[in-house]
Amino acid sequence: MKVFPAVDILNGTCVQLVQGNRENAVTYGDPVSRAKDWLQEGADALHVINLDGAFGAAEKNVGLIKEIIRSTGAEIQLGGGIRSTRDAAGWLDAGVTRVIIGTLAADNPDAITEIADIYGKEAVMAGVDARGGNVVVHGWEKTAGDLITMARLFEEKGAGSLLFTNVDVEGLCNGIAEEPVRRLREAVRIPVIASGGITTPQDVRIMREIGVEGIVLGSALYRGTITLKEAIEEAER
Repeated sequence: MKVFPAVDILNGTCVQLVQGNRENAVTYGDPVSRAKDWLQEGADALHVINLDGAFGAAEKNVGLIKEIIRSTGAEIQLGGGIRSTRDAAGWLDAGVTRVIIGTLAADNPDAITEIADIYGKEAVMAGVDARGGNVVVHGWEKTAGDLITMARLFEEKGAGSLLFTNVDVEGLCNGIAEEPVRRLREAVRIPVIASGGITTPQDVRIMREIGVEGIVLGSALYRGTITLKEAIEEAER
């Protein structure tokens, strides 16, 4: 199981949000430096999110993200503000390993097929952010449909993997909710990357036992409730 440290970017700064709320953003310095730090500490992949893009300002942070791509050469999955197949193609051409599309996938599932046909399935990660068993999109403000139904649709359309974010526990550092992850893992054949609430080595172990292919660590890493070394050791057992 792979561990993806999160590098979330808002107004040019690495931040962590609680429950997606910009008003309580905690800042953690330069995103490029943070990305390099995680790689030096043992990560071999990064989860980069353009929060300004997710909130409607897709042009912000482009230079910073391209600098992360250029200066690290790492495996990068990128999300936030990718609202068209053209946006996705631009980032894949710029060197990201895969794009994460949530709102775009929900609004236009055929976009998954269009991107996968050109760049391959592995380049398309469909985001399923869920609250109470339903997928939420447009900055978590609108409901798109049932989690399992949407996940199976995205798989059918050609997504190479799914990013599951449990909005109910995201950013709280209070631990995971196992049941929705298990349901999703059992419902699809493609890899699932889990995010939201993963706080301790025990949480990492549970995710590994469920069978997800990767986990995203954000708030817990930045607050120090788990170290990257601890997470990787547990993930690779």
